[in-house]
Amino acid sequence: QVQLVESGGGLVQAGGSLRLSCVASGDTFRLNAMGWYRQAPGKQRELVGTITRDGITNYAVSVEGRFTISRDNAKNTVYLQMNGLKPEDTAVYYCYARNRFTGYNYWGQGTQVTVSS
Repeated sequence: QVQLVESGGGLVQAGGSLRLSCVASGDTFRLNAMGWYRQAPGKQRELVGTITRDGITNYAVSVEGRFTISRDNAKNTVYLQMNGLKPEDTAVYYCYARNRFTGYNYWGQGTQVTVSS
């Protein structure tokens, strides 16, 4: 089993920055891609970005150039650096990690990010 714990959410003004962290524990050898999704009130969960074990990243168009995903494999941690935040970035942000053997996605509990205008 794998457990994911996020931290770093909060309230920030538009134009500000936040850094989210997600620490994986348990059978971390099973993991390949890690990344972040978000879900705003009344909307479906959407992909923010992913990073492979080798550091290859992929981002949603809406965050490209503002958000950066990084990863420390030794610490089993993935980060989401968010700059230039906008009110439309307000959402619960969920960390995920994919089992490289089964394709199953593990999920964190979510952390709230609120951007005020």
